[in-house]
Amino acid sequence: MFDGNFRTQVDAAVKPIGHSIKRLGITADMITATGVVMAVGAAVAIGAGYLNLGLLFLVLTGVPDLVDGAVAKAWGTSSQRGAFFDSVSDRLTDGLLFGGVAWYLTATDGRPWAVILPVACYVSASLVSYIRAKADALGLDGSGGLVERAERFILLAIGLLFPALLLAILGLIVVLNMITAAQRFVKVWKQAAAPPKALSDRRRSRARRTGRTSGANRADHRGTRADRRPRR
Repeated sequence: MFDGNFRTQVDAAVKPIGHSIKRLGITADMITATGVVMAVGAAVAIGAGYLNLGLLFLVLTGVPDLVDGAVAKAWGTSSQRGAFFDSVSDRLTDGLLFGGVAWYLTATDGRPWAVILPVACYVSASLVSYIRAKADALGLDGSGGLVERAERFILLAIGLLFPALLLAILGLIVVLNMITAAQRFVKVWKQAAAPPKALSDRRRSRARRTGRTSGANRADHRGTRADRRPRR
């Protein structure tokens, strides 16, 4: 939802930042890798019970996600390899963050279902991303839906800021992820059910718009790195 409604405005806002970072000799892949390192820090901090520190690292994890596309554009290095790295790093980051939450709940809450919640968050988020990636690979449009990666980050941040609400928010994330997955599934299903000629025309039209380079990129988000690496 965030990417679909505000991505253009965000891209325009971070464009100057991308050029500034380029002048420092920092590449988009370096920015993406930094985000993964921040996610590791967040996972360790959350798992150890330092939720405020984990929240800080969570915010720092999201910053590279905002600017890596602008940096790639500034360097003129947008590529399939960059989009692939970006997408893989997103899934790894999600796993680290929810893994850290599971670690924390294992130590602080003895109820098995509580520990399962962050696992369910990751699985359902991965399903949302997979539907987008598979649709892109088939030349169809699997974007959109109720929540995307940015909304999940915001909800998780609220849970870390208010620990008493953490379990409820994790449950909410699971529900919203499944609704989004259902929305995307129906959207792609309807496109795939079109007559062969109409489907072929749609694929050609989509290929022209994306250069067929977005492919399975930014499963959750977002087009190629040139398009911001709309992650996720």
